[in-house]
Amino acid sequence: MSVDILNKTRTRINTKLVQRVSEAFLKKYKKNKLDLSIVFVGDRKIRKINNLYRRYDKVTDILSFEGEDDSFGELIIDYAQIKRQASRFGNSTKDELIFILVHGLFHLLGYNDETEKEELKMIKLGEDFIKKMKI
Repeated sequence: MSVDILNKTRTRINTKLVQRVSEAFLKKYKKNKLDLSIVFVGDRKIRKINNLYRRYDKVTDILSFEGEDDSFGELIIDYAQIKRQASRFGNSTKDELIFILVHGLFHLLGYNDETEKEELKMIKLGEDFIKKMKI
């Protein structure tokens, strides 16, 4: 298992934290034999990818792409969006990053947030996982 993290932004990101959270998640959900790729990008890049794959011509915080074979999947994260959301929701950037990272990992497990009920379930699962990690 490997968690590969690529930072394509000019911003310094705590990749060790991202690595630790990702590895703990993969271990807990018995996916630790699979590889995970995480890429940090800026607004323009994530908007372009979001439009290409989801037909939403807008910036988003994270995109999740399921993997095949030995890959659990790929997460593409817009760190600038994470920082804006943290400010808007009154969270630290660190807490928002962890929350969104875990949210994306649950998408890779097959969870959806298309309905309010599904979204609330994902939020609860994420919060429970983060609490148990004691970050």
